[in-house]
Amino acid sequence: MNTILIAIFVMTYAAIAFEHPIKINKSATALIGAGLLWTVYALAGPDAQSVNEAMGESLMSTAQIVFFLMGAMTIVEVVDAHDGFEVITSRIRTTQLSTLMWLVGFVTFFLSAILDNLTTTIVMVSLMKKLLEKREDRLFFAGMIVIAANAGGAWTPIGDVTTTMLWIGGQITALEIMKGLLVPSLINLLVPLTVTAWMLRGRTVEAPSREVNVGQIQTTDFERQLMFFMGLGVLVAVPVFKTLTHLPPFLGILLGLGCLWLLGDLVHREKSDEDKQHLTLVRALSRIDMSAILFFVGILLAVATLEHAHILGAVAQWLNDTVGRLDVIVLLIGLVSAVVDNVPLVAAAMGMYSLTDYPPDSFIWEFMAYCAGTGGSILIIGSAAGVAAMGLEKIDFIWYMKKISLLALLGYFAGAIFYIFQYQLTH
Repeated sequence: MNTILIAIFVMTYAAIAFEHPIKINKSATALIGAGLLWTVYALAGPDAQSVNEAMGESLMSTAQIVFFLMGAMTIVEVVDAHDGFEVITSRIRTTQLSTLMWLVGFVTFFLSAILDNLTTTIVMVSLMKKLLEKREDRLFFAGMIVIAANAGGAWTPIGDVTTTMLWIGGQITALEIMKGLLVPSLINLLVPLTVTAWMLRGRTVEAPSREVNVGQIQTTDFERQLMFFMGLGVLVAVPVFKTLTHLPPFLGILLGLGCLWLLGDLVHREKSDEDKQHLTLVRALSRIDMSAILFFVGILLAVATLEHAHILGAVAQWLNDTVGRLDVIVLLIGLVSAVVDNVPLVAAAMGMYSLTDYPPDSFIWEFMAYCAGTGGSILIIGSAAGVAAMGLEKIDFIWYMKKISLLALLGYFAGAIFYIFQYQLTH
């Protein structure tokens, strides 16, 4: 059974990678792959009850991420409909692409540490559509946003789902992970950012012309600022909501979305239906990219099958038996996370290594937070941030691999080498 599952996953992955040459949408491929993998697992795997329990568990974790993604994308669309991003774009005065690249890289890095890498990517990629006219420029910026968001998310307990898993599991503590990974994560960003900014030197920013719909009432400064800060406030409040209530983040984003919906209805209640139609949350819901969300569903369910079939756990055990060295094993886990989702990989590693043998804040746990968090940047579908950017900007898998993957790989190894050196120096 495992051989068939691996073969189906590899073919699914290849079809997603070559989406443009074969002219088959990646969302269709991901959904077919997920369906086939679960069908084989159900027919050749354990009893029906165990399969249903596994499906329920996978569906729950997938639905949480999908609801969160839908909520975040809708909030961004509401802010965009009110021209809220002009609060930022009107303050960006630089005319040089290289300067803008530095600015975007650092803003993304620190914003993802406060929010999380998925939400930050959605916000920043949407912002680039307001700042850059040329698609080729936007793709480069989207690639760097993925790297910056994953690097920024790795060094705080709320910035990346794998770091959060290790934090909740007791493998790391908040202060130590921030002290240990801030500089390595920053190096992970600085290496590709320096190269990209140098490649863009001398080029000027080409801003898109603002579309004005004839007969459509424009929003006031008050409405723009209110919806921008309210939308951003909802996104920032989600990690706080999770910390205080211990409820999953998707519930926080849905609560915030409801508040934003209520606020919008109150602000525009005096306007006619025709004047406020383009500003409503109902309109924003119709504008989110459902194909990107379905791709997300497919790829998460596909990887979940490998987890329940114990294929990922077997790979981790094989690495332990074959390689032996912890630093090399964790580096390899990070590289594998560029291909498959880092969540089940980290979950498998947490099960393999006990807290008795490796107490909280040990080398393995901090280094795993770095490698699993940043290794996903190497390929576009290796992280939630990459998948979101892929859907928002329709980024080609092969284009990303040619233009961004090597830069991400250089940053990955540079940060990893620094962390190992730093750990030996301080311990």
